[in-house]
Amino acid sequence: MAPLLEIHHRDPGSQARTGVLNLAHGQVRTPAFVPLATKGTIKGLEPREVAALGYDMVLGNTFHLFLAPGEELVRELGGLHEFMRWSDPIITDSGGFQVFSMGHGTVADEIKGRAPTGSDRAGAILGIEEEGVRFRSYIDGGPRFMAPETSMEVQAALGSDIALAFDECTPFHVTRDYTERSTERTHRWLDRCIAWHDEHQPLAGGGGGRQVLYSISQGGVYEDLRRAATRHIAQTSAPGVAIGGSLGADKPQMYEVVSWATAELDEVAPDKPRHLLGIGEIDDLVRGVELGIDTFDCAMPTRIGRHGMALVPDPARRWRIDLTKGRMKRVNEPIMDDCPCPACSNGFTRAYLHYLFSAHELTALRLVTLHNLSFIARLMADLRGAIATGTLPQVAAAVRAGAAPGALAAAA
Repeated sequence: MAPLLEIHHRDPGSQARTGVLNLAHGQVRTPAFVPLATKGTIKGLEPREVAALGYDMVLGNTFHLFLAPGEELVRELGGLHEFMRWSDPIITDSGGFQVFSMGHGTVADEIKGRAPTGSDRAGAILGIEEEGVRFRSYIDGGPRFMAPETSMEVQAALGSDIALAFDECTPFHVTRDYTERSTERTHRWLDRCIAWHDEHQPLAGGGGGRQVLYSISQGGVYEDLRRAATRHIAQTSAPGVAIGGSLGADKPQMYEVVSWATAELDEVAPDKPRHLLGIGEIDDLVRGVELGIDTFDCAMPTRIGRHGMALVPDPARRWRIDLTKGRMKRVNEPIMDDCPCPACSNGFTRAYLHYLFSAHELTALRLVTLHNLSFIARLMADLRGAIATGTLPQVAAAVRAGAAPGALAAAA
């Protein structure tokens, strides 16, 4: 039987590695970016388009699918794979991130130092207790409850290939004492998730194989807590590890916190796959790969695409251009030259996309989302190739200097 993670290449100058995840619905080439299919869809796209861009796995959101349409309906209709017509692997998050979102605010709230706002704020935390979390549904305001066992039951009904253990995702601004107590509770919740998973041994949708459980490392930005938490969860029977929670106030601190976790994993569980939750900026992907992360997920490429922001090789502008700006009105050129995405290769110009956004045409959202996902898929392919050929330092430097995906091998 093939191991969960087959490691094919290791970079001699960093912790980076390539390989494949062997899951019930197929293989995932690593390191990999995982697009978000939050409510059972990658917004604006259909599964064949996402697969054609080179993606092997998507992420579904346990919390949202629990509230609507409900996991039992998804189970009745064949599981999430069949329901959304995605035949490759799916990972589902635990629902724990929503504890953070409703109780403490979203990541954007935290970064911008603002009070929690947005559509999800119709929901509210009623209580975070040892047994689980009580909250109000953002859909109808009704009281709901999620325990570790609930999260496992929902993810089993969805039939994902990878399920994440239920955790509390603490933000940067909580105290060390709260972080420590929350992390200890997350570990007790992990024990309950493992016990439920071992007892029920859920299958991935379609009955093709066992669902895999990942534990989640918390511990905030405190080195001793983060290292101890990572070591603890890595030594449990959960076959994979995710790194979650607050990773710091800025990028240097985030990279440091991730490095603490991956250093512990190198020592106690070097062959377990590692997923970094909620991270996907271009420079963060490059650094995460260097730190030994195997898979990433983030809303960034699809979310900014729907708001008119396209990814381009321009580090000074955070790898973005804003197609909604007036200066784009007469730019008769594609988002990127020599880009194979459906937007660029079919000749859609920045001027045309600007017009579509101005006219509130949905075609614009689709085209820029396709472009952004294509950009990241090609970047990850370049990083995998660089690790395999021993050129990761050169390719990473080229990305940071503004080389375009697909041109990185030449740049190296």
